[in-house]
Amino acid sequence: MARVRRRTIAGAVGGSMLGVVLGLGGFTFLYAKGGSYLLNDPQACTNCHAMNEQYAGWLRSAHHSVATCNDCHTPHNLLGKYAVKAENGFWHSFYFTTGAYPDVIRARPVSRRIVESACRHCHDGIAQDISAHGDEALSCLDCHRNVGHP
Repeated sequence: MARVRRRTIAGAVGGSMLGVVLGLGGFTFLYAKGGSYLLNDPQACTNCHAMNEQYAGWLRSAHHSVATCNDCHTPHNLLGKYAVKAENGFWHSFYFTTGAYPDVIRARPVSRRIVESACRHCHDGIAQDISAHGDEALSCLDCHRNVGHP
């Protein structure tokens, strides 16, 4: 009998904790306009004031009429796109919540690889003509790092 009560209490506590986590997660998702990040609207990036400068730069860029944030900053397949969006969303939320956003936002190495891949995807004809320089391949970002965000 005591064993059954312990399981019942443990189940109730576990269920309560799950409810709290889901409730807080749901509230945070709604409060942070999480649904907007599932779409392809560049203005979603301005939900957080830290990206206003990047958004304003994109509005002035040559890419404004041909590419959105997702075209350059996420892989071009559905699973990869949403995996990157989830990872970036977690870290953006973490830094925003803790107030640990750096003064100068820098792309992580994985983000730089995604952007490089996007450059080569859209500019395939030009990118194929660029050959390796010495022992290292040239990166589009070496010369064109400010193209999307002047």
